[in-house]
Amino acid sequence: MPILRMDENNILSGAHNPVVDVWTRLSETKKPIIMYGMGDGAEKILYVMEKYGITPADYMASDDFVRGHSFKGHRVKKLSEIEELYGDFIIVLCFGTALPDVMENIDRIREKYEVVAPDVPVIGDGLFDGDYISDHEFEIMSLKMLLADDASRECLDMLMKYRITGDIDILRQCESTKSEMIDMLSISGNETYVDLGAYDGDTIEEFLKLTNKQFERIYALEPDRRSFSKLRRRLYYISGNLLTAKNAAAWSSDTKLMFYNKSGRSSSFTDNISEQSKGRGYETDAVSVDSLLGGGPATLIKYDVEGSEREALLGSVQTIKTYKPRLIVSLYHRVEDLIELPLLIHELNPEYQLYLRHHPYIPAWDTNLYCL
Repeated sequence: MPILRMDENNILSGAHNPVVDVWTRLSETKKPIIMYGMGDGAEKILYVMEKYGITPADYMASDDFVRGHSFKGHRVKKLSEIEELYGDFIIVLCFGTALPDVMENIDRIREKYEVVAPDVPVIGDGLFDGDYISDHEFEIMSLKMLLADDASRECLDMLMKYRITGDIDILRQCESTKSEMIDMLSISGNETYVDLGAYDGDTIEEFLKLTNKQFERIYALEPDRRSFSKLRRRLYYISGNLLTAKNAAAWSSDTKLMFYNKSGRSSSFTDNISEQSKGRGYETDAVSVDSLLGGGPATLIKYDVEGSEREALLGSVQTIKTYKPRLIVSLYHRVEDLIELPLLIHELNPEYQLYLRHHPYIPAWDTNLYCL
């Protein structure tokens, strides 16, 4: 099984059409660089660009979102204004989306202009670049041998290529629908379902639709106070002896954590005390899955906990070893998750078959490991 490498010119080898990594491409281009989007994603990409000496020419947003906004001292412009000012340019996509109409709009823009979507981690630092691949070659090869099917291995290759190049075409080539994996999970009416990162209850409602509201028991953890309140209101009709919902985080042990409340699914944990003084951070309970279940069984566990997946898995050791529940694990929050989390799960229970899939999303979010 060949492994991708970057040569001395930062060109990806092992591909039929070699491509330069995204940061080198942006460093060397003579075209104006236009940042598309504002907020946390743009901040993170700008941070990396600054390290490479890359300076954007301007900032744009979709027509519906411009409305007099400014970012980094620049008035945010419409695409039509950018076109009048610069003619030809490279667009750097700085936000994430799975909305079909937004993705279609990005595709329309890509028909006229070069668009890249650099991969930066949702949580934490570092980049999944050529150096990362070289430093983790053994782990990557080990994972490729463990993956259960060719589609998973191809998905891994394409995701690694995308992460280095920022090439949206490469990312779109490894998309698959969720229906395939839902079929493979064989979700029935006698599940004990554990939803870690339950948000406002949306994924529990998806589960209930799949089972026609038939199940043994549901456990839900959500650390964000507002989302948890929405979850309770949304699932009011489920009796208390069937639903255990806690305003708490999933972790490796029962403890207290500082929770940084950004907004919705973007919330995460922080040890930055200044966030608490700004009213944006607060202490919250954290529990392990093993403690939550009290030694009882689970048949299906979803891990989507904004960068805390490793800790949540370590808090599920006895459950995973004893009951081998089917697992759905997000692999995109941290740089290391794509490689390290599947290897950790194999270590915890080598009997799992591991399936890697990326569902439609730009950038490479909604990349999941399914463990059967």
